[in-house]
Amino acid sequence: MELIITAEATIRCLYDETLNLSSLGTPQIQRGSHVEPTADGNWTANLSPVNGPLLGPFPRRSEALAAEVAWLEQHWLLPNT
Repeated sequence: MELIITAEATIRCLYDETLNLSSLGTPQIQRGSHVEPTADGNWTANLSPVNGPLLGPFPRRSEALAAEVAWLEQHWLLPNT
């Protein structure tokens, strides 16, 4: 898990259960995307909750999840790099 600490002392990360975030304060967890199946059995990653694109379709859910994480890391977690 990568934690980004801003100049305002806000911590940003892509949530997983590696670290108990409540030990750092009260977490504010927000959805970053929706990974969903399509009518024809493929998968998409809809990043509209963070003003991002619709990625896919992908033949496997794992590919949609990987694309979701890669996009969030590049465009949301580290937007100034």
